[in-house]
Amino acid sequence: MLDPKGRNRSPGGLTSGYVTSISLDSADLAGLDVDAIVIGVAPAAAGAAPADGAQALDRAMDGRLADALGALGATGKAGEVTRLPSLGAVPAKVIVAAGLGEDPSAEDLRRAAGAAVRSLAGTARVAVALPASGAEGVEAVALGALLGAYSFDTFRTGDGHKSPVEEIRLVAPASEEAALGRARTLAASVRLVRDLVNTPPSHLSPEDFAGEAERVAGETGLAIEVLDEKALVEGGYGGIAGVGQGSVNPPRLVRLAYTHPEASRTLALVGKGITFDSGGLSLKPTDAMDWMKSDMGGAAAVLGALAAIAELRPAVNVVGYLALAENMPSGTAQRPSDVLRIYGGKTVEVLNTDAEGRLVMADALVRAGEDSPDLIVDVATLTGAQLVALGTRTFGVMANDDGVREKVVAAAERAGEASWGMPLPPELRKGLDSAVADIANISGERWGGMLVAGTFLKEFVPDGVKWAHLDIAGPAFHKGEPYGYTPKGGTGAAARTLVQIAEDVAAGVL
Repeated sequence: MLDPKGRNRSPGGLTSGYVTSISLDSADLAGLDVDAIVIGVAPAAAGAAPADGAQALDRAMDGRLADALGALGATGKAGEVTRLPSLGAVPAKVIVAAGLGEDPSAEDLRRAAGAAVRSLAGTARVAVALPASGAEGVEAVALGALLGAYSFDTFRTGDGHKSPVEEIRLVAPASEEAALGRARTLAASVRLVRDLVNTPPSHLSPEDFAGEAERVAGETGLAIEVLDEKALVEGGYGGIAGVGQGSVNPPRLVRLAYTHPEASRTLALVGKGITFDSGGLSLKPTDAMDWMKSDMGGAAAVLGALAAIAELRPAVNVVGYLALAENMPSGTAQRPSDVLRIYGGKTVEVLNTDAEGRLVMADALVRAGEDSPDLIVDVATLTGAQLVALGTRTFGVMANDDGVREKVVAAAERAGEASWGMPLPPELRKGLDSAVADIANISGERWGGMLVAGTFLKEFVPDGVKWAHLDIAGPAFHKGEPYGYTPKGGTGAAARTLVQIAEDVAAGVL
Protein backbone atom coordinates (compact mmCIF):
# COMPACT_ATOMS: atom_id res chain seq x y z
CA MET A 1 0.00 0.00 0.00
CA LEU A 2 1.06 3.67 -0.30
CA ASP A 3 1.36 6.31 2.38
CA PRO A 4 0.20 9.90 1.64
CA LYS A 5 3.57 10.70 0.07
CA GLY A 6 3.29 7.78 -2.35
CA ARG A 7 5.94 5.64 -0.67
CA ASN A 8 5.50 1.92 -0.35
CA ARG A 9 4.27 0.87 3.05
CA SER A 10 4.32 -2.65 4.44
CA PRO A 11 1.04 -4.23 5.56
CA GLY A 12 -0.34 -3.83 9.08
CA GLY A 13 0.76 -5.59 12.23
CA LEU A 14 3.68 -5.06 14.57
CA THR A 15 6.11 -4.60 11.70
CA SER A 16 4.45 -1.67 9.91
CA GLY A 17 6.87 0.77 8.32
CA TYR A 18 8.02 2.35 5.07
CA VAL A 19 9.60 0.13 2.46
CA THR A 20 12.05 1.44 -0.12
CA SER A 21 10.86 0.93 -3.70
CA ILE A 22 13.22 -0.33 -6.40
CA SER A 23 13.01 -0.52 -10.18
CA LEU A 24 15.25 -1.14 -13.18
CA ASP A 25 16.37 1.73 -15.40
CA SER A 26 18.46 1.34 -18.54
CA ALA A 27 18.68 5.08 -19.28
CA ASP A 28 21.96 6.98 -19.47
CA LEU A 29 23.26 7.26 -15.91
CA ALA A 30 24.44 10.84 -16.32
CA GLY A 31 20.98 12.02 -17.33
CA LEU A 32 18.91 10.38 -14.59
CA ASP A 33 16.79 12.77 -12.54
CA VAL A 34 17.78 11.57 -9.07
CA ASP A 35 19.25 13.10 -5.93
CA ALA A 36 22.32 10.87 -5.72
CA ILE A 37 24.24 8.36 -7.83
CA VAL A 38 26.06 5.31 -6.48
CA ILE A 39 28.99 3.92 -8.47
CA GLY A 40 31.60 1.28 -7.78
CA VAL A 41 35.32 1.89 -7.49
CA ALA A 42 38.22 -0.56 -7.38
CA PRO A 43 41.80 -0.24 -6.16
CA ALA A 44 44.21 1.30 -8.65
CA ALA A 45 47.82 2.49 -8.66
CA ALA A 46 46.70 6.11 -8.25
CA GLY A 47 44.13 5.35 -5.56
CA ALA A 48 40.75 4.26 -6.93
CA ALA A 49 39.43 3.68 -10.42
CA PRO A 50 35.75 3.83 -11.43
CA ALA A 51 34.32 0.37 -12.09
CA ASP A 52 32.08 -0.70 -14.97
CA GLY A 53 28.83 1.21 -14.92
CA ALA A 54 30.40 4.58 -14.16
CA GLN A 55 31.61 5.43 -17.66
CA ALA A 56 28.77 7.80 -18.51
CA LEU A 57 29.31 9.67 -15.26
CA ASP A 58 33.04 9.93 -15.91
CA ARG A 59 32.38 11.38 -19.37
CA ALA A 60 29.99 13.93 -17.91
CA MET A 61 32.79 14.98 -15.56
CA ASP A 62 35.25 15.35 -18.46
CA GLY A 63 37.21 12.28 -17.38
CA ARG A 64 38.12 13.76 -14.00
CA LEU A 65 36.23 11.30 -11.78
CA ALA A 66 39.33 9.28 -10.84
CA ASP A 67 41.27 12.46 -10.03
CA ALA A 68 38.46 13.69 -7.78
CA LEU A 69 38.32 10.36 -5.96
CA GLY A 70 42.08 10.37 -5.50
CA ALA A 71 42.00 13.87 -4.06
CA LEU A 72 39.52 12.66 -1.46
CA GLY A 73 41.71 9.71 -0.48
CA ALA A 74 39.54 6.95 -1.96
CA THR A 75 41.32 3.60 -2.22
CA GLY A 76 38.58 1.36 -3.64
CA LYS A 77 38.94 -1.17 -0.83
CA ALA A 78 35.87 -3.17 0.13
CA GLY A 79 33.59 -1.40 2.59
CA GLU A 80 34.86 2.10 1.83
CA VAL A 81 32.30 4.81 0.99
CA THR A 82 33.41 8.13 -0.49
CA ARG A 83 31.02 11.04 -1.13
CA LEU A 84 31.70 13.89 -3.53
CA PRO A 85 29.61 16.67 -5.04
CA SER A 86 28.72 16.50 -8.72
CA LEU A 87 29.19 20.29 -9.08
CA GLY A 88 26.44 20.40 -11.69
CA ALA A 89 28.00 17.87 -14.07
CA VAL A 90 24.85 15.72 -13.75
CA PRO A 91 21.36 16.36 -12.30
CA ALA A 92 22.25 14.40 -9.16
CA LYS A 93 23.87 16.60 -6.53
CA VAL A 94 25.82 13.83 -4.79
CA ILE A 95 27.99 10.99 -6.05
CA VAL A 96 28.75 8.07 -3.73
CA ALA A 97 31.68 5.82 -4.63
CA ALA A 98 31.42 2.37 -3.04
CA GLY A 99 34.64 0.41 -2.67
CA LEU A 100 34.47 -3.06 -4.23
CA GLY A 101 37.94 -4.40 -3.53
CA GLU A 102 39.82 -6.70 -5.87
CA ASP A 103 37.74 -9.14 -7.97
CA PRO A 104 34.46 -8.54 -6.11
CA SER A 105 32.15 -11.45 -5.33
CA ALA A 106 28.36 -11.32 -5.17
CA GLU A 107 28.64 -10.72 -1.43
CA ASP A 108 31.08 -7.85 -2.04
CA LEU A 109 28.49 -6.29 -4.36
CA ARG A 110 25.75 -6.75 -1.77
CA ARG A 111 27.82 -5.11 0.94
CA ALA A 112 28.96 -2.23 -1.28
CA ALA A 113 25.41 -1.46 -2.38
CA GLY A 114 24.17 -1.71 1.19
CA ALA A 115 26.86 0.56 2.64
CA ALA A 116 26.32 3.19 -0.07
CA VAL A 117 22.53 3.26 0.22
CA ARG A 118 22.71 3.25 4.02
CA SER A 119 24.99 6.32 3.88
CA LEU A 120 22.30 8.13 1.87
CA ALA A 121 19.60 7.98 4.55
CA GLY A 122 17.43 11.08 4.24
CA THR A 123 17.72 11.05 0.43
CA ALA A 124 14.62 10.55 -1.69
CA ARG A 125 15.78 9.16 -5.06
CA VAL A 126 19.00 7.25 -5.70
CA ALA A 127 20.44 5.64 -8.83
CA VAL A 128 22.69 2.63 -8.26
CA ALA A 129 25.15 1.76 -11.02
CA LEU A 130 27.43 -0.93 -9.62
CA PRO A 131 28.94 -3.47 -12.03
CA ALA A 132 26.05 -5.93 -11.96
CA SER A 133 26.59 -8.58 -14.63
CA GLY A 134 23.76 -11.01 -15.35
CA ALA A 135 20.96 -12.15 -13.06
CA GLU A 136 23.26 -13.00 -10.15
CA GLY A 137 24.88 -9.57 -10.19
CA VAL A 138 21.60 -7.70 -10.50
CA GLU A 139 20.06 -9.69 -7.65
CA ALA A 140 23.13 -9.11 -5.46
CA VAL A 141 23.18 -5.34 -5.98
CA ALA A 142 19.42 -4.98 -5.61
CA LEU A 143 19.33 -7.09 -2.46
CA GLY A 144 22.25 -5.27 -0.87
CA ALA A 145 20.70 -1.89 -1.68
CA LEU A 146 17.33 -2.87 -0.22
CA LEU A 147 18.89 -4.35 2.92
CA GLY A 148 20.95 -1.20 3.37
CA ALA A 149 17.78 0.88 3.17
CA TYR A 150 16.45 -0.30 6.51
CA SER A 151 15.56 1.42 9.73
CA PHE A 152 13.36 0.25 12.59
CA ASP A 153 11.22 3.32 13.26
CA THR A 154 8.07 1.82 14.76
CA PHE A 155 8.59 3.50 18.12
CA ARG A 156 10.20 6.78 17.00
CA THR A 157 8.19 9.97 17.51
CA GLY A 158 10.74 12.75 16.84
CA ASP A 159 11.95 14.31 13.59
CA GLY A 160 15.67 14.03 14.23
CA HIS A 161 16.08 10.62 12.57
CA LYS A 162 16.84 10.32 8.86
CA SER A 163 14.54 7.89 7.06
CA PRO A 164 15.98 5.35 4.62
CA VAL A 165 16.21 6.11 0.90
CA GLU A 166 12.70 6.20 -0.57
CA GLU A 167 13.33 5.11 -4.17
CA ILE A 168 16.16 3.17 -5.82
CA ARG A 169 16.64 3.05 -9.58
CA LEU A 170 18.99 0.21 -10.44
CA VAL A 171 20.85 0.80 -13.68
CA ALA A 172 20.46 -2.55 -15.43
CA PRO A 173 18.66 -4.05 -18.45
CA ALA A 174 14.88 -4.47 -18.27
CA SER A 175 15.41 -8.16 -19.03
CA GLU A 176 16.60 -8.70 -15.44
CA GLU A 177 13.18 -8.09 -13.88
CA ALA A 178 13.05 -11.67 -12.53
CA ALA A 179 16.32 -11.16 -10.64
CA LEU A 180 14.99 -7.90 -9.25
CA GLY A 181 11.79 -9.63 -8.15
CA ARG A 182 13.72 -12.30 -6.29
CA ALA A 183 15.76 -9.60 -4.53
CA ARG A 184 12.55 -7.85 -3.47
CA THR A 185 11.20 -11.10 -2.02
CA LEU A 186 14.37 -11.91 -0.08
CA ALA A 187 14.65 -8.35 1.20
CA ALA A 188 11.06 -8.43 2.45
CA SER A 189 11.83 -11.71 4.22
CA VAL A 190 14.89 -10.29 5.96
CA ARG A 191 13.05 -7.08 6.82
CA LEU A 192 10.31 -9.09 8.54
CA VAL A 193 12.91 -10.97 10.60
CA ARG A 194 14.73 -7.77 11.55
CA ASP A 195 11.50 -6.06 12.58
CA LEU A 196 10.46 -8.97 14.76
CA VAL A 197 13.86 -9.20 16.44
CA ASN A 198 13.93 -5.44 17.05
CA THR A 199 10.42 -5.32 18.49
CA PRO A 200 10.62 -4.96 22.30
CA PRO A 201 9.21 -7.76 24.45
CA SER A 202 6.60 -5.32 25.76
CA HIS A 203 5.05 -5.56 22.28
CA LEU A 204 6.00 -9.11 21.27
CA SER A 205 4.73 -11.76 23.65
CA PRO A 206 4.37 -15.36 22.41
CA GLU A 207 0.70 -14.60 21.69
CA ASP A 208 1.68 -11.47 19.73
CA PHE A 209 4.25 -13.44 17.74
CA ALA A 210 1.64 -16.09 16.93
CA GLY A 211 -0.64 -13.28 15.77
CA GLU A 212 2.07 -12.03 13.43
CA ALA A 213 2.44 -15.55 12.05
CA GLU A 214 -1.32 -15.62 11.42
CA ARG A 215 -1.08 -12.31 9.58
CA VAL A 216 1.79 -13.55 7.40
CA ALA A 217 -0.04 -16.82 6.72
CA GLY A 218 -3.14 -14.92 5.64
CA GLU A 219 -1.13 -12.75 3.24
CA THR A 220 0.92 -15.57 1.71
CA GLY A 221 -1.51 -18.49 1.67
CA LEU A 222 0.38 -20.58 4.22
CA ALA A 223 -1.63 -23.03 6.29
CA ILE A 224 -1.36 -22.35 10.02
CA GLU A 225 -2.14 -24.06 13.32
CA VAL A 226 -1.59 -22.42 16.72
CA LEU A 227 -1.51 -24.37 19.99
CA ASP A 228 -2.21 -22.25 23.08
CA GLU A 229 -1.09 -22.99 26.64
CA LYS A 230 -4.00 -25.31 27.34
CA ALA A 231 -3.45 -27.32 24.17
CA LEU A 232 0.28 -27.53 24.90
CA VAL A 233 -0.30 -29.04 28.34
CA GLU A 234 -2.99 -31.41 27.08
CA GLY A 235 -0.79 -32.43 24.14
CA GLY A 236 2.22 -33.25 26.28
CA TYR A 237 4.51 -30.44 25.13
CA GLY A 238 6.38 -30.34 28.44
CA GLY A 239 9.36 -28.33 27.19
CA ILE A 240 7.42 -25.33 25.87
CA ALA A 241 4.89 -25.44 28.71
CA GLY A 242 7.64 -25.75 31.33
CA VAL A 243 9.69 -22.83 30.03
CA GLY A 244 6.61 -20.65 29.66
CA GLN A 245 5.00 -21.40 33.02
CA GLY A 246 6.88 -18.66 34.87
CA SER A 247 5.51 -15.84 32.71
CA VAL A 248 2.16 -14.06 32.68
CA ASN A 249 2.48 -14.26 28.88
CA PRO A 250 1.62 -17.88 28.04
CA PRO A 251 3.52 -19.94 25.42
CA ARG A 252 2.47 -20.95 21.93
CA LEU A 253 3.50 -23.51 19.31
CA VAL A 254 2.85 -22.41 15.73
CA ARG A 255 2.87 -24.75 12.76
CA LEU A 256 3.02 -23.25 9.26
CA ALA A 257 2.88 -25.23 6.03
CA TYR A 258 3.67 -24.52 2.39
CA THR A 259 2.78 -27.14 -0.21
CA HIS A 260 3.61 -27.48 -3.90
CA PRO A 261 1.63 -29.74 -6.24
CA GLU A 262 4.79 -31.14 -7.85
CA ALA A 263 6.76 -31.67 -4.64
CA SER A 264 8.07 -35.13 -3.80
CA ARG A 265 10.11 -34.13 -0.74
CA THR A 266 9.39 -32.38 2.56
CA LEU A 267 11.59 -29.99 4.52
CA ALA A 268 10.83 -29.17 8.16
CA LEU A 269 12.12 -25.95 9.71
CA VAL A 270 12.13 -25.45 13.49
CA GLY A 271 12.80 -22.09 15.14
CA LYS A 272 13.50 -21.11 18.74
CA GLY A 273 11.15 -18.31 19.77
CA ILE A 274 11.97 -17.12 23.29
CA THR A 275 10.42 -13.65 23.13
CA PHE A 276 12.42 -12.59 26.16
CA ASP A 277 14.99 -14.58 28.09
CA SER A 278 15.67 -13.46 31.65
CA GLY A 279 17.27 -16.82 32.37
CA GLY A 280 14.36 -17.79 34.59
CA LEU A 281 15.30 -18.65 38.18
CA SER A 282 18.88 -19.16 36.90
CA LEU A 283 18.80 -15.40 36.35
CA LYS A 284 21.14 -13.77 33.82
CA PRO A 285 23.31 -10.80 34.86
CA THR A 286 21.93 -7.44 33.70
CA ASP A 287 24.50 -6.86 30.97
CA ALA A 288 23.64 -10.23 29.42
CA MET A 289 19.90 -9.58 29.49
CA ASP A 290 19.39 -6.23 27.72
CA TRP A 291 19.50 -7.75 24.22
CA MET A 292 17.53 -10.90 25.02
CA LYS A 293 14.57 -9.61 23.02
CA SER A 294 16.56 -11.19 20.17
CA ASP A 295 16.24 -14.70 21.60
CA MET A 296 13.38 -15.38 19.19
CA GLY A 297 15.62 -14.81 16.15
CA GLY A 298 15.39 -18.45 15.07
CA ALA A 299 11.60 -18.48 14.98
CA ALA A 300 11.64 -15.13 13.17
CA ALA A 301 14.02 -16.58 10.56
CA VAL A 302 11.69 -19.54 10.00
CA LEU A 303 8.67 -17.25 9.58
CA GLY A 304 10.56 -14.92 7.24
CA ALA A 305 11.88 -17.81 5.18
CA LEU A 306 8.43 -19.36 4.80
CA ALA A 307 7.01 -16.02 3.66
CA ALA A 308 9.66 -15.89 0.91
CA ILE A 309 9.25 -19.57 0.01
CA ALA A 310 5.51 -19.06 -0.44
CA GLU A 311 6.27 -16.36 -3.01
CA LEU A 312 9.20 -18.02 -4.78
CA ARG A 313 7.31 -21.34 -5.06
CA PRO A 314 10.09 -23.99 -5.09
CA ALA A 315 8.85 -27.54 -5.74
CA VAL A 316 9.18 -28.78 -2.17
CA ASN A 317 6.78 -29.07 0.75
CA VAL A 318 7.92 -27.03 3.75
CA VAL A 319 6.57 -27.08 7.30
CA GLY A 320 7.76 -24.61 9.89
CA TYR A 321 7.48 -24.72 13.67
CA LEU A 322 7.78 -21.65 15.90
CA ALA A 323 8.39 -22.68 19.52
CA LEU A 324 7.31 -19.56 21.42
CA ALA A 325 7.68 -18.85 25.13
CA GLU A 326 8.86 -16.15 27.53
CA ASN A 327 11.42 -17.30 30.12
CA MET A 328 10.73 -15.43 33.36
CA PRO A 329 11.30 -15.96 37.11
CA SER A 330 8.24 -16.13 39.33
CA GLY A 331 6.51 -18.30 41.89
CA THR A 332 5.25 -20.52 39.08
CA ALA A 333 8.55 -20.78 37.15
CA GLN A 334 10.27 -24.10 36.64
CA ARG A 335 13.07 -24.80 39.12
CA PRO A 336 16.54 -26.25 38.76
CA SER A 337 16.12 -30.00 39.38
CA ASP A 338 12.58 -30.10 37.94
CA VAL A 339 11.89 -32.88 35.43
CA LEU A 340 9.94 -32.18 32.24
CA ARG A 341 8.34 -34.70 29.92
CA ILE A 342 9.02 -33.68 26.32
CA TYR A 343 6.49 -34.31 23.55
CA GLY A 344 6.87 -37.98 22.67
CA GLY A 345 7.69 -39.05 26.24
CA LYS A 346 11.40 -38.49 26.85
CA THR A 347 12.17 -36.87 30.21
CA VAL A 348 14.63 -34.03 30.86
CA GLU A 349 16.11 -32.92 34.17
CA VAL A 350 16.36 -29.11 34.18
CA LEU A 351 19.63 -28.29 35.91
CA ASN A 352 19.76 -24.72 34.60
CA THR A 353 16.64 -22.77 33.62
CA ASP A 354 18.75 -20.52 31.38
CA ALA A 355 19.31 -23.48 29.06
CA GLU A 356 15.67 -23.14 28.04
CA GLY A 357 15.91 -22.87 24.27
CA ARG A 358 16.82 -26.50 23.85
CA LEU A 359 13.74 -27.46 25.87
CA VAL A 360 11.24 -25.72 23.59
CA MET A 361 13.16 -26.93 20.55
CA ALA A 362 12.98 -30.54 21.75
CA ASP A 363 9.17 -30.46 21.67
CA ALA A 364 9.14 -28.92 18.20
CA LEU A 365 11.75 -31.32 16.80
CA VAL A 366 9.75 -34.36 17.89
CA ARG A 367 6.54 -32.85 16.50
CA ALA A 368 8.29 -32.02 13.21
CA GLY A 369 9.13 -35.71 12.84
CA GLU A 370 5.40 -36.44 12.51
CA ASP A 371 5.44 -34.65 9.14
CA SER A 372 7.72 -37.41 7.73
CA PRO A 373 10.30 -34.88 6.53
CA ASP A 374 13.28 -35.78 4.37
CA LEU A 375 15.31 -33.14 6.22
CA ILE A 376 14.86 -31.14 9.44
CA VAL A 377 16.75 -27.88 9.87
CA ASP A 378 16.49 -26.04 13.16
CA VAL A 379 17.73 -22.53 13.81
CA ALA A 380 18.22 -20.98 17.23
CA THR A 381 20.01 -18.29 19.19
CA LEU A 382 21.03 -21.18 21.38
CA THR A 383 24.34 -20.66 23.18
CA GLY A 384 26.74 -18.00 24.32
CA ALA A 385 29.39 -20.58 23.48
CA GLN A 386 28.69 -19.95 19.80
CA LEU A 387 30.00 -16.41 20.20
CA VAL A 388 33.09 -17.68 22.02
CA ALA A 389 33.83 -20.19 19.27
CA LEU A 390 32.85 -18.29 16.11
CA GLY A 391 32.31 -14.66 17.02
CA THR A 392 29.40 -12.40 16.16
CA ARG A 393 29.15 -12.82 12.39
CA THR A 394 29.51 -16.55 11.71
CA PHE A 395 26.90 -19.10 12.76
CA GLY A 396 27.69 -22.70 13.56
CA VAL A 397 26.27 -25.63 11.61
CA MET A 398 25.97 -29.08 13.19
CA ALA A 399 24.28 -32.17 11.76
CA ASN A 400 23.76 -35.89 12.16
CA ASP A 401 25.17 -36.40 8.67
CA ASP A 402 28.50 -34.98 7.47
CA GLY A 403 27.28 -34.53 3.92
CA VAL A 404 24.22 -32.58 5.06
CA ARG A 405 26.39 -30.32 7.23
CA GLU A 406 28.68 -29.44 4.35
CA LYS A 407 25.78 -28.85 1.95
CA VAL A 408 24.10 -26.53 4.45
CA VAL A 409 27.34 -24.59 4.82
CA ALA A 410 27.54 -24.35 1.02
CA ALA A 411 23.93 -23.15 0.86
CA ALA A 412 24.68 -20.43 3.39
CA GLU A 413 27.69 -19.29 1.37
CA ARG A 414 25.62 -19.02 -1.81
CA ALA A 415 23.01 -17.06 0.14
CA GLY A 416 25.68 -14.65 1.35
CA GLU A 417 25.73 -15.67 5.01
CA ALA A 418 28.83 -16.72 6.94
CA SER A 419 28.71 -20.14 8.58
CA TRP A 420 31.11 -22.83 9.72
CA GLY A 421 30.64 -26.57 10.04
CA MET A 422 31.12 -27.94 13.56
CA PRO A 423 31.33 -31.54 14.84
CA LEU A 424 29.11 -33.35 17.32
CA PRO A 425 31.66 -35.56 19.12
CA PRO A 426 29.86 -38.61 20.55
CA GLU A 427 31.77 -38.46 23.83
CA LEU A 428 29.91 -35.26 24.74
CA ARG A 429 26.68 -37.19 25.25
CA LYS A 430 27.88 -38.72 28.53
CA GLY A 431 28.05 -35.28 30.14
CA LEU A 432 24.29 -34.99 29.66
CA ASP A 433 23.50 -38.09 31.70
CA SER A 434 20.98 -37.47 34.49
CA ALA A 435 20.62 -39.36 37.76
CA VAL A 436 16.82 -39.09 37.64
CA ALA A 437 15.72 -38.56 34.02
CA ASP A 438 16.56 -39.67 30.48
CA ILE A 439 18.79 -36.67 29.90
CA ALA A 440 19.86 -33.41 31.58
CA ASN A 441 19.56 -30.04 29.87
CA ILE A 442 23.17 -29.05 30.59
CA SER A 443 26.42 -30.98 30.79
CA GLY A 444 28.53 -31.63 33.84
CA GLU A 445 31.50 -30.67 31.66
CA ARG A 446 32.38 -27.00 31.17
CA TRP A 447 33.74 -27.08 27.63
CA GLY A 448 32.22 -27.21 24.15
CA GLY A 449 28.90 -25.65 25.10
CA MET A 450 27.74 -25.07 21.53
CA LEU A 451 28.43 -28.70 20.64
CA VAL A 452 26.82 -29.98 23.83
CA ALA A 453 23.63 -28.08 23.00
CA GLY A 454 23.65 -29.58 19.51
CA THR A 455 24.19 -33.01 21.04
CA PHE A 456 21.15 -32.47 23.27
CA LEU A 457 18.94 -31.50 20.30
CA LYS A 458 20.14 -34.52 18.32
CA GLU A 459 18.50 -36.75 20.97
CA PHE A 460 15.08 -35.52 19.84
CA VAL A 461 15.53 -35.94 16.09
CA PRO A 462 13.56 -38.96 14.81
CA ASP A 463 15.66 -41.98 13.87
CA GLY A 464 16.56 -42.11 10.20
CA VAL A 465 15.79 -38.42 9.51
CA LYS A 466 18.61 -36.17 8.35
CA TRP A 467 18.97 -33.05 10.47
CA ALA A 468 21.03 -29.88 10.71
CA HIS A 469 21.23 -27.35 13.52
CA LEU A 470 22.13 -23.67 13.04
CA ASP A 471 23.28 -21.78 16.14
CA ILE A 472 22.87 -18.09 15.30
CA ALA A 473 23.31 -16.63 18.80
CA GLY A 474 25.84 -14.01 17.70
CA PRO A 475 24.85 -13.23 14.09
CA ALA A 476 21.14 -12.67 14.88
CA PHE A 477 21.73 -9.36 16.71
CA HIS A 478 24.46 -6.86 15.85
CA LYS A 479 25.44 -4.71 18.83
CA GLY A 480 28.14 -2.68 17.07
CA GLU A 481 28.09 -0.02 14.39
CA PRO A 482 26.42 -0.83 11.04
CA TYR A 483 28.53 -2.26 8.23
CA GLY A 484 27.73 -3.15 4.65
CA TYR A 485 24.01 -3.92 4.52
CA THR A 486 23.94 -4.97 8.19
CA PRO A 487 22.28 -2.52 10.60
CA LYS A 488 22.65 -2.21 14.32
CA GLY A 489 20.17 -4.54 16.05
CA GLY A 490 18.33 -7.37 14.32
CA THR A 491 20.14 -8.63 11.23
CA GLY A 492 17.76 -11.17 9.71
CA ALA A 493 20.36 -13.92 10.11
CA ALA A 494 19.64 -17.34 8.57
CA ALA A 495 16.46 -16.38 6.68
CA ARG A 496 18.23 -16.33 3.30
CA THR A 497 20.05 -19.56 4.12
CA LEU A 498 16.76 -21.32 4.91
CA VAL A 499 15.29 -20.17 1.60
CA GLN A 500 18.37 -21.47 -0.23
CA ILE A 501 18.11 -24.79 1.62
CA ALA A 502 14.47 -25.13 0.51
CA GLU A 503 15.49 -24.46 -3.09
CA ASP A 504 18.35 -26.95 -2.81
CA VAL A 505 16.00 -29.64 -1.46
CA ALA A 506 13.61 -28.92 -4.33
CA ALA A 507 16.46 -29.28 -6.82
CA GLY A 508 17.76 -32.49 -5.23
CA VAL A 509 21.04 -30.84 -4.25
CA LEU A 510 20.45 -31.37 -0.54
